[in-house]
This record gives sequence, C-alpha cells and structure tokens, in this order.
Amino acid sequence: MYAKYVKQEIADLNGTGQTQACYRMLVTQMSTKEFIEKCVSENGERRNLIMSALTLLNEKLALYMAEGRSVKLDGIGTFRAKLSVRKDKLPDSFEKGETKRNTQSIEVAGVVFKPDDDLVRRIRKFCHLKRDGERRLKRSKYTLEERIEIAKKYLKENLTMHAGDYARITGLSKSTATRELRQLAMNPASGITSRGVRSQKDYILRK
Repeated sequence: MYAKYVKQEIADLNGTGQTQACYRMLVTQMSTKEFIEKCVSENGERRNLIMSALTLLNEKLALYMAEGRSVKLDGIGTFRAKLSVRKDKLPDSFEKGETKRNTQSIEVAGVVFKPDDDLVRRIRKFCHLKRDGERRLKRSKYTLEERIEIAKKYLKENLTMHAGDYARITGLSKSTATRELRQLAMNPASGITSRGVRSQKDYILRK
C-alpha cells in the first residue's frame, strides 16, 4: 500500500521572494478500535491483552510525566510533559513589575514526543510513497496597504476582529492571516493592535 504525499507551498518567512515548498504526507486517522483489530488479525494476539496493555501504558505515562519524569520507551520514543501559563492568564516575562505566578496559574499544556531512531527507521522501511499533486497557498487580490484599510473599516463597524475574520475579508489563508495580523499588531503605524492571548486573542483599532 502506498502513502500519498503532496508538494506544499509555504510562506516566504525569510523574505527571499522565492517560492518555497515542503513535502507533506496525506494522513488519515486510525482509531484505537481499528488499530487493535489489525493487531489481532495480523498477529493472532488476544484483543483483551492489547487493550489492557494500551490502558496500562496510558495510565503509567500520565502518572510518571505528572511527577516530572521523562519516559523513554525503547523502539518508540521519549515522552515528557510541557508546561504553559493557563489560557485565561496573561503571559509572563522577567521585566520589572510583572505579576508573579503561583502554581494555580501554570498547567500542563501538552506532551513533547521525540521518536526513537529505530521507530523512524521502521517507518522509512515500510513506507512506499505516491505523489498526489501540489497544494498552493491561498493569495489575496489586495495589496498589504489595501488589506490594512479593509481591516480598519471592518473594525470601525464591528469593534473587534479575529484572524478568521481577517482571512475572510482579505482572501488570505487562515495561517497567513494570523501571521500577518501579529505583525500588524506589533507595528504602531498600522493602526491595529491586539488583546488577549492564543485562542482568545482578538484585534482592535489602536487608540
């Protein structure tokens, strides 16, 4: 069986003016049930045994990472917890006057996984690729100056704006719109600023 991949155009973050590209595998999700059924049918294993092993792995990984430990599973990889300030709190810095955080302001935000070299080698061994075309970035028909004016007009009428709104009214992709809005918010001359953090971030007219 082949895994399909596409040639994906990416944003010119370095300002070279040249088209950049990466290669992305088209991924379909396999459920736990399907994974177990395949293990049972292909290896003759008992369904309950595999389910018990996965449940134990889930519980123990969570327990030991919660204790601040990095867990290395040979042939699979290394797992460790990642911390972040809670989404309803403002980010910290070391500047004078910043509010000190207590433990209630910090939470586990995710898991960092570093695959074992052996796992990567096995994937490479089994993987047979088939090209499935190209994916181009969605581009706006407006110049940057025109997009700024469109955004400011929208803000005068709606008071606040999210990245999705900016993408819709300018014709940019969501990722490009998000990145461009961040840059505009850091430039006082744009007349646009931001408030909030992460998923709660929105944009308003600069006073």
